[in-house]
Amino acid sequence: MPLLLIPLALLALALLWALLIPIGLIQRYRYGKARRRALGWAVSLGATLSLLSLLLFFAGAWVSGHWIADAPLYAGAGLLAGLALGAFGLALTRFEDEAKGLYYTPNRWIALGLTALIAARLCYGLWQGLHAWGADAPDSWLPRQGGLFAVGGLLLGYYLIYTLGVRRRLRRHHRLRERAPLTGDIR
Repeated sequence: MPLLLIPLALLALALLWALLIPIGLIQRYRYGKARRRALGWAVSLGATLSLLSLLLFFAGAWVSGHWIADAPLYAGAGLLAGLALGAFGLALTRFEDEAKGLYYTPNRWIALGLTALIAARLCYGLWQGLHAWGADAPDSWLPRQGGLFAVGGLLLGYYLIYTLGVRRRLRRHHRLRERAPLTGDIR
């Protein structure tokens, strides 16, 4: 009898996953456009982990290049686009120097665009999976998955440049705070 519950449990997990994906995307957008305080340790940790993620990502793209056509090329193109988008997003970010610290508000349209990109790639991947399920050669979909690396490179490049830019701005904020008692003005 307990063995009969396993398929039901797997179906329940799949349904729960399908319900939580849209909620996760909505929360991602809400957090992506929220005003935040830049904390030195968090920004430094984010920059370090972004660099580590980028190294692991390119190692994975290099290994996956055996099965996925031009995976490192897609990853590099996505990274370059992400670096440019990150610099553009940083230019559109509103920074506020306050006595309690540096606050920043990312651009809502870029946050919406990145969230929509993730949602579109998820939908496209599900669509590809459904079509590959009924195909005669189920392995034929794998070589065409370079877009995954392009999207991953774009997201990693964006967050790397964005985090490094916030870190640079935070250091500038701290330097100005140290000089403020001498001049009386922090700007």
